[in-house]
Amino acid sequence: MISFSQLSEITGGQNIQLHRDTAIENIIIDSRKASPQPGAIFFAIKGIRHDGHYYLTHLYRLGIRQFVVEQEVSEIRDFSDANFLLVRSTIDALQKLAAFHRKSFSIPVIGITGSNGKTIVKEWLFQMLSRAHVVVKNPGSFNSQVGVPLSVWQMQSHHQFGIFEAGISTRGEMEKLEKVIQPSIGIFT
Repeated sequence: MISFSQLSEITGGQNIQLHRDTAIENIIIDSRKASPQPGAIFFAIKGIRHDGHYYLTHLYRLGIRQFVVEQEVSEIRDFSDANFLLVRSTIDALQKLAAFHRKSFSIPVIGITGSNGKTIVKEWLFQMLSRAHVVVKNPGSFNSQVGVPLSVWQMQSHHQFGIFEAGISTRGEMEKLEKVIQPSIGIFT
């Protein structure tokens, strides 16, 4: 288990408030799907059309008590029993956390990438391998800079194989995803 206090070392971030050192079990990136599960942590991701920082108060009221942010929280005293980690990029922090988690497992992992056909190849391999093995894979086509870490985070000790697809849209993204997936076998479609 990874605890909140370990995040600063894993991500290079700064603990700006540590109320209770809790294990990280469930990652939340969408405030609409949030529920106060044990060990839930919210990554406040900024995008072109959204900003997770706008939902901190709402999530706190729901019972979420662990947050990763990339900007100062002006009214942090209103979150008296919450943990906050300040990072340069919440997406980079999410990827570093997933890469750290991935290193805990020595199972074979198949990484799939290419211009098209990634999802169908992943699903075919899953159908074949899951007959004899317990396999973890991306749900749907979670192959983005956020989807891949969320997929890899699903790896558990009972899994015998991992199959993860990775897609890119700009330069440098594949290097980041390779660090998260750490594939034993690579397939290009």
